[in-house]
Amino acid sequence: MATLVKAVFEHGAFVPETPCDLPEGAKVVLAVERLDNNVQPPGESDPEERKRILREVVERMKRNPIPPHSPRFTRDELHERR
Repeated sequence: MATLVKAVFEHGAFVPETPCDLPEGAKVVLAVERLDNNVQPPGESDPEERKRILREVVERMKRNPIPPHSPRFTRDELHERR
């Protein structure tokens, strides 16, 4: 019997949005139907401008580091299902 499970494709893997009652390592067959067509490629195609934008993002990250004593999240907290 087939069960419909909504999932998100992240980092090369399908991550279910709701828990699945399957044993670890279970093999399944996926029929993929894209639910949103709003994914847009980056607006900037010039390689030099993209490099500049990336440098700017990295600089902002360096100016705002994560404090050393900030709470560390568990894997389950990072991948919280809604």
